[in-house]
Amino acid sequence: MNKNFIFYIHSVAGLVVGVFILLMSFSGAALVFHEQIDDIQIPSVTANENKMLTVDDCYSLVQKQYPAAQVSHCVLPDNNSKCLSFFIYDSSYKKGTRTMQVFLHPQTGDILKTRGGSDDVANNFMSWLSAFHNSFHLGKTGEWLLGSFSIIFLVSIITGLILFRKNIGAVLLFKKGVYRKNNLHQLIGVYALLFNLMIGITGFWMQRYVFKKEFYAASTYTPVLKTSPPLFFKFDSAYSALQKKHPGFAGAVIYFAQSKKGMTTIYGSRSSNAYIHSKKYADLILLDSTGNLAGTRFINEIDASDRYDIINSQLHMGKFGGAGIKIIYFLFGLAGGFLSITGFLLWIKRK
Repeated sequence: MNKNFIFYIHSVAGLVVGVFILLMSFSGAALVFHEQIDDIQIPSVTANENKMLTVDDCYSLVQKQYPAAQVSHCVLPDNNSKCLSFFIYDSSYKKGTRTMQVFLHPQTGDILKTRGGSDDVANNFMSWLSAFHNSFHLGKTGEWLLGSFSIIFLVSIITGLILFRKNIGAVLLFKKGVYRKNNLHQLIGVYALLFNLMIGITGFWMQRYVFKKEFYAASTYTPVLKTSPPLFFKFDSAYSALQKKHPGFAGAVIYFAQSKKGMTTIYGSRSSNAYIHSKKYADLILLDSTGNLAGTRFINEIDASDRYDIINSQLHMGKFGGAGIKIIYFLFGLAGGFLSITGFLLWIKRK
């Protein structure tokens, strides 16, 4: 294939998705540390000798403060220095059309803070940034743009690989001839090649739904605010019984049933799960209206294609491992943005 033609495709693809890569790169790098950065906007608590409140107690306290609210779910704290947070729909915030997060002290039950979701940038910046990374805050249009740009991004990477494949060895072997200022774009491209391929492929796979006809169907769903009933059973007692049946399971997020026919859903993870899987959403356990076990969906029991989708998402977002993995994702994540900048500067120079 003609080298000039490949270079032309590489340049055009880079120009088309340059701003997209820049925005996705820097926002994605920040989102790797989502929880750590979000902690800045979450009130911290000082543990004392008082007993930790149960989920039952906190649910009742939230209902007492917001008697007409629809209590969606709660996130359990990782340790005694973190709040227990409930997500509710209440007419006092956006007329009940958006979730409001309520932070409770895990020992006193005091409401320490409330904030909105992705529309509350002043108090919930990371949620806003996550929504921006997922759709540019443009709804379906933004989701379609992400899917389309992911393909062009892959074209840019592949054509760059074809063009500079002969220099990969020289870069990796630290040969002096290639380590020049004018080669910065190429150097970054080589070192970030595998990472960018992984991000491009996993990103496209996550957005592939935008190329299906179901994506364009008009939605007929209209959310209706319904006051949540009291808990149908003692959750903490049911959870203790559950852990005896599945001793390796640790719950992280609880979605509350809104009727006796509904199910209370507990998301979490088992200690036997593979390293790659999320600690919050890998496994799912269902409880009926009496608190008895109604079903499970453990990660190693689901369909292989669904398991692949979950692993694909974990790989793309770097939501596995510890600080070392996060630092690697952060640094290589920034590489995409610098590729966009250096590529544009080269194009300007040639012009």
